[in-house]
Amino acid sequence: MLPFARVTIIGLGLIGSSVARAVRTQMPTVRLTGHDGDPEVLATADRLQLCDDIADSAGTAVIDADFVILCVPVGAMAAVAEAIRADLPADAIVSDVGSCKEEVARVLVEELPGAIIVPAHPVAGTERSGPEAGFATLFQGRWCIVTPIAGMPEAATERVCEFWRRLGANIDLMAPDHHDRVLAVTSHLPHLIAYTIVGTASDLEEVTQSEVIKYSAGGFRDFTRIAASDPTMWRDVFLSNREAVLDMLQRFSEDLSQLQRAIRWGKGDELFDLFTRTRAVRRSIIEQGQDDPAPDFGRAHE
Repeated sequence: MLPFARVTIIGLGLIGSSVARAVRTQMPTVRLTGHDGDPEVLATADRLQLCDDIADSAGTAVIDADFVILCVPVGAMAAVAEAIRADLPADAIVSDVGSCKEEVARVLVEELPGAIIVPAHPVAGTERSGPEAGFATLFQGRWCIVTPIAGMPEAATERVCEFWRRLGANIDLMAPDHHDRVLAVTSHLPHLIAYTIVGTASDLEEVTQSEVIKYSAGGFRDFTRIAASDPTMWRDVFLSNREAVLDMLQRFSEDLSQLQRAIRWGKGDELFDLFTRTRAVRRSIIEQGQDDPAPDFGRAHE
């Protein structure tokens, strides 16, 4: 039995359009309705036939839904929740795909009093954005972290978990605050570092007329991929998860200072031990199927 029969997706960018494509592939009898606040995105979604129905407003989109997924930047959650409040069916389950969970849970509970809310975060994505960037297999073999809110029905949580299982995701349950601390170090801090390094290189390029960008080595090239992510989404992530990000940034700064001292004082053994430990982390990620073991991240070299 399918977990839901009528699914509404609000926000048809990379994640939302990928959800639509995956539902089409894995649960073809589900009735899909979509909406996006950008008229150009709506037109593209209609041209691509991502959904059975493309609604002109968020409220219209949820009228008959039994599952509503908010695939919008976390900073837009409150406005979207307000827009659907009057038309949301009493028995519909509301979820999201945001990278911050504690703040999203608070906002949704506040804006949708009495609604059944089960926040979730599929840990998947690319540096691309927009409805044409999505693909049906985005969630295959990836983790989806579901963060139940106290007092919400356990059956609703299980239905949301089953929905993501049908799309190929592995499921884990976490408290919203714990999720935010984990993602601060595994996702948010790496993005912050990437934005900083690429910005520094850009400044050097302009000031010194150097060839930093022209001769980018593999490490810098990979940072630029992360730094190409949606600026609106990541602005909202850092502001919504600021406490956890600032905590992890402080820890990183302390570790960076220790590394700086080791280099300055020629402590080769200390550097070697650190690099050995970090290499083991990379091997663990590959062993758990979270990345391609091929050399150079699977890039083709012809």
